[in-house]
Order: sequence, then C-alpha cells, then structure tokens
Amino acid sequence: GELPPTDWRSVFGGPAWTRVADGEWYLHLFAPEQPDLNWDDAEVRAEFEDLLRFWFARGVDGVRIDVAHGLLKDPAFPDLGAEDEEIAQPPDRGSHPHWDLDGVHEIYRSWRKIAGEFGPDRVFVAEAWVDRPDRLARYVRPDELHTAFNFEFLRCAWDAGALREVIDRTLEALEAVGAPATWVLSNHDVVRHVTRFAPGGDLVLGRRRARAALLLMLALPGGAYLYQGEELGLEEVEDLPEAVLADPTWERSGHTRRGRDGCRVPLPWSGTAPPFGFSPGGTGTWLPQPPHWRTATAEAQTADPGSMLSLYRAALATRRAHPALGDGTLTWSPASPGVLSFAREPGFACVVNLSAEPCELPQDGRVLLASVPLEGRRLPVDAAVWLARD
Repeated sequence: GELPPTDWRSVFGGPAWTRVADGEWYLHLFAPEQPDLNWDDAEVRAEFEDLLRFWFARGVDGVRIDVAHGLLKDPAFPDLGAEDEEIAQPPDRGSHPHWDLDGVHEIYRSWRKIAGEFGPDRVFVAEAWVDRPDRLARYVRPDELHTAFNFEFLRCAWDAGALREVIDRTLEALEAVGAPATWVLSNHDVVRHVTRFAPGGDLVLGRRRARAALLLMLALPGGAYLYQGEELGLEEVEDLPEAVLADPTWERSGHTRRGRDGCRVPLPWSGTAPPFGFSPGGTGTWLPQPPHWRTATAEAQTADPGSMLSLYRAALATRRAHPALGDGTLTWSPASPGVLSFAREPGFACVVNLSAEPCELPQDGRVLLASVPLEGRRLPVDAAVWLARD
C-alpha cells in the first residue's frame, strides 16, 4: 500500500490519488478536495437520484453535469502508462480507463426518467469532452440527456475547410439520434476565442474574427451557448501576476501551468477604472481587471452601435425573429475557396469569408446584419453577413 493504486494523473496536475491517515488511497481526477465517487455503488446512484428530485421539486429548470464523461472507471484500474498525457483532453483512442465509458449512459437514462416525472421542460446539459461527434451523440439520445456542449466546434481552427467538416460531422451525428446540434466558442476552461483567433497577439484581428464567428455560430441549426464576457469581446488576460493565480492547476503543476484564470477575470460593467462596477464599494475583484477594459465595459459598449455588445444584441434579436433560424437544416451553397456559404429556409443565407481576398455576395440577398461594414456587394476578409432572400 505504499504506492498509489495506478499511475493516473489529476487533470490539475500531480497524482490522482491521495493517501489518508489509515493508509487507504482515494481517487480524485481533479483536486484532492473533489474525491471521485464510486458509481458502481447502488447507494451513490440512489443518493444522486434523491438530489435530483429535491432540486426539481424546488423548481429548478435543469442541471448542468460537469465532466459528464467521467463518472465510471474501469474496475480493473489499468495503468495509463503515460505520465505526461494531457489528461483533460478527450482520448484519441478507442478505450480509456476513466473517460467516456459506455456504462455512464445507464446512469443518464435513469436521470432522464426522473426529469420526466416533473414535466417536459426540465433540461440536462452535459459537459462531455469526447473525441468525436458520434461519441457526443450517445449522450443526447432520446432517453438520455437533452443537450451537450460541442467542444469539437470550439477547438476548431479559423479555417473554412475545417469548420465545414466539423459542422457537417456534428449535424450528421446529432441528426442520427434526433437531437439538436449545439455550438460554443468559449467557456471557463479554455483560452477566450478572441485570443485564439489572434495570430501573433493581434487582438484587433482576433475581435474581427470573433464577430464573424458569432454570425456563423448563430446561423447554424440548433442551439448556441455563450460564455460570459464574449459579448464584450474580452480577450484572455495573459499577464496576471503569479501572486493572484487561483486555479488549482497552478499549485498542483508545481507552478509550471498557469491554468484557466485568464478567461475568468470578472467582467467590466461600468465606470472608467477597476473594479468597473463589479464589486460594491469599489473593493476590487479576486483577479485584477486590465485598466484598458474601461473601453470594453457593458456601459460603454451599450452606447456604441458598432460595439461587440451591440452586434450580439442585434444578432440574437434577429435570430429570435427570423423563421429560418434556430431548429432546422442548412444547405451549402457554391462558394470560392476559403468562403463558407449556406442557405436556410425560409429565405435566409449566411456567408463567411475566411479567405485572403474580399468575396462577392449573392445578388439576390438583402443584408440583414454584417459583422463589419461591407464594400458594396463585396464581403471583406474575416467577416460574415446574414442575407434575406426572396
């Protein structure tokens, strides 16, 4: 018993096993304060079912399931044999001892029945990091969870061919199980997409691409998840002082991985200096906000019709009002290399230019919304437009 049971690593760094005073070891795929439960134990499953009923009875609309792919473990507890494996990422092989095991679906089928006891409007949202859309689709089959974050779309590069492939694969996999597709650009675990889309740190270009990505995402069939701060065009805060880093990854990695704090800096709401209206009495925030965010506050952007916030509001209002958007299908239209163009019925088209040159727009489309000002009937580079078609 001197050695841990396996060589498994914590997502936050270091071993996934901690030894207690009586010599036993317990598993924590994340922090030691987050012990993994034994889902092969009937009492554990029963307690969670009681918890779900308790909250549904209190009127909650739904439950987000963190690490939905990680409940069960291989009872043989085999070693992974790869100490430096990027454990947080979905496995690229057919089996894994603690990620995406088939048995988790039995648990979610039981949970879906419980949600059904309280009516048709109680929803489960799965955070399931899996490696392919067909694996994700297994979580949202008709008798399992209602929806799941689409992380393959989030991880996709700013490339027309790669995006089209992800969109097609997602729609095909989700349609096969009768579930709506979902789309997401950022969340609390990844670098904000303004920064991801900014080669060489060019945040002006990153925001331009983020504006185009928003119109692409909201034009796709299904649902969209928005992460707090993306509607303000916030970038990753990459220069946080080491003394303020709060992510457990920083400590457990021996100060070699800064972790996720850069995407979690509190939002700037108003005013011209930190804490930008976030804290009462100006007491500050647990992670410092960059002073230049004074131009990114919700207050400042509300007054600017060209701001990121104004674009989000216009796009969401148009999406809600247009009968072609939301649920449904799409049809790809002929387009130049590096350009994505598709139609949705009735009477809607979206064009996204990821090429190196402006592209011509269809002549029969009336502009509903554009991510940047157009050049006549030409769509600039790294831009998107919504068209109404007769």
